[in-house]
Amino acid sequence: MKGGFTMPGEAGYEALTLGLAEKWGADAIRDSDGTSLSGKILEAGYDIYSTICIIRGHNDWAKGNMDKLQQVFLMTEPRVAAEDGLEIYLMDDFFNEQFAINDGADARKYWQIYDRTANKRLQEDEWEYRKGKGSVYIKKTCRWHKYTATFLAYRIWEEISMYNHITNHWEKEHLMPVDPIHKETQDYLLGWFRDWCEGHPHTSIVRFTSLFYNFVWIWGSSERKRNLYTDWASYDFTVSPAALKLFEEKYGYALEAEDFINQGKLHVTHMPAGGRKRDWMDFINRFVVCFGRKLVDIAHAYGKKAYVFYDDSWVGLEPYGERFKELGFDGMIKCVFNGYEARLCSGVKTQVHELRMHPYLFPTGVSGKPSFLEGGNPKLEAQQYWQAVRRAVLRSPVERIGLGGYLHLVESKPDFVEYIADMADEFRRIRKLHEGGRPFSFKPVVGVLHYWGSLRSWTLSGHFHETDGHDLIHINESLSGLPFEVLFLDFEDVRKGRLEEVDVIINAGYAGSAWSGGEEWKEDKIVELLTDWVYRGGTFLGICEPSAVSGYDTFFRMSHVLGVDEDCGERVCHGRWEYETEDFYGLVPPGGRACRKEGIYLTDGLAKVLQSEDGFPIVTVHPFGSGWGIYLGGYRISGENTRLLQNLILFGAGEGLMQEYMTDNPYTECTYFPSGNTLVVVNNTGKAQKTKITIGKKTISVSLDPFGMRMIQDVR
Repeated sequence: MKGGFTMPGEAGYEALTLGLAEKWGADAIRDSDGTSLSGKILEAGYDIYSTICIIRGHNDWAKGNMDKLQQVFLMTEPRVAAEDGLEIYLMDDFFNEQFAINDGADARKYWQIYDRTANKRLQEDEWEYRKGKGSVYIKKTCRWHKYTATFLAYRIWEEISMYNHITNHWEKEHLMPVDPIHKETQDYLLGWFRDWCEGHPHTSIVRFTSLFYNFVWIWGSSERKRNLYTDWASYDFTVSPAALKLFEEKYGYALEAEDFINQGKLHVTHMPAGGRKRDWMDFINRFVVCFGRKLVDIAHAYGKKAYVFYDDSWVGLEPYGERFKELGFDGMIKCVFNGYEARLCSGVKTQVHELRMHPYLFPTGVSGKPSFLEGGNPKLEAQQYWQAVRRAVLRSPVERIGLGGYLHLVESKPDFVEYIADMADEFRRIRKLHEGGRPFSFKPVVGVLHYWGSLRSWTLSGHFHETDGHDLIHINESLSGLPFEVLFLDFEDVRKGRLEEVDVIINAGYAGSAWSGGEEWKEDKIVELLTDWVYRGGTFLGICEPSAVSGYDTFFRMSHVLGVDEDCGERVCHGRWEYETEDFYGLVPPGGRACRKEGIYLTDGLAKVLQSEDGFPIVTVHPFGSGWGIYLGGYRISGENTRLLQNLILFGAGEGLMQEYMTDNPYTECTYFPSGNTLVVVNNTGKAQKTKITIGKKTISVSLDPFGMRMIQDVR
């Protein structure tokens, strides 16, 4: 089988490139950061992907237009005043190869100095900027108060180039990111891209990486804390005096530095956003779509398709937003480590969806593994990544997969080369099944309720290895391969009556987070609508601190439905319901285990406690009217816990725990494709497994190799 596979090529390694293209069944060859394609590769008859990052690689132009580099608000670490005056050196905390102070007049008016102890902004006559020293001097301080300085800084090293440069020990000029918010930059980039298209006649697909604004990635001056702040969906790198001025003209009010800095917490996506941030996101989204469409139109005018990378400079695209379709992209590409990232890609409304698999062909992997260095095991990495991605691809189709990086690194890894061939064939077999129609799903429809709703479908704020420890990301990862339809809802969807579309609502996260819901739970109407829905037969499945908000008689606003609440210290002298754990309907499979959450107690004594730890209930089931409240103290993905989650969803919806098209071994899963009468059984572990599946009156027994997959036809 061939097709649906994009591989990196490399000038100087033509025989290797073309030989592996044949072996892996590739139909497209791409370049990567730090590589190029030779004429022999370009003319070999394959589709050619050319990778461009539209805002970098223009250093000659940028050097003459330094005021049009991209910018960011930076806030110094708090400094304690021990005397009457205090000098704060602005760049002490930051990586000076990434940032440079913007002290121009249009930028200086946005600088802000704060007494953080008193939570008070200082007036401009209370401090002065010492340009020669790169510092701010506060003339009169309150002794022992903490002070910060917030200033605008140019980003003088584009972050993805910076990462690749340092990872691969490049010895080349640092690339600077230009800001297309300026008309002069737009005119330059449009002309540059037309010239680029004319100079790349072999390119059939332009792969935009991505468009204009990178997710925020702020590095520090100390190697002990190099990564100061990272957020995959942050808008901090979109700010500039020009953008702030345009925003004020359009929205009728001005934003200031503190709107972005937020007392040093910034506005991580894990926090609910206020109206001002949502307005800024809307403003940037409008601009990105408007200018981005001009670039897509140029690509199309030259007979080239336009694909966009759902990583790196993706901020402002908002692929799950209403305007994304206006961009006119032909395809979406997503780098994936896990199943939820595959679902994040496959759910976008575009013609082609492509997954860039890992390990990336760099010496060191993104997660820090040696990969292609001595001691690395790229085959095992590929197996583990594909296992996680495969279960999601079985549920929701993508059209293509591929690799990126330095192809020559695989020369010393023949077992990796062989495995990629097997993986590509396995993918193509799955893709073929999807062409016949959707796979079978169980009846319950699951709704995941959080502040962002569908805008942040299938994600939190980064890759799985960057967000491990947040309960919802583990829930998303389990759901990505389970046979349920999943909808992501926000609280406005609840108000609009969309609860009637789902059978089970999952609300998971820490109190105050976007994932739990934060201030949204202060609205009585939300509580009323959800309570009524559960009473009529719905199930509210809460994890960690669901519906949590302070100021009421209970911490969990849905405690009356859940049958549990959290004591934050106020009830230390109150009595507790005694209970015994019980095996309730066999909901908890052997080995399944929720996480401990301190302070959880029963509210009315009616909840069934299925598991507890150190005296705290960690899995409970509570009847409410015709529905159920179900609580888990915390959740971490495993084969057993994924089966636990599946059991709870089925039980809450009134369905049996053992049904057709379900394996009896939690380390295995299966997917049934009715159109081809084909059952796909997968092993999600690195050990051989055996499992049984009941279909009608017969039972199918399957033996699976480590990470193996079997397709069984004519099962009915």
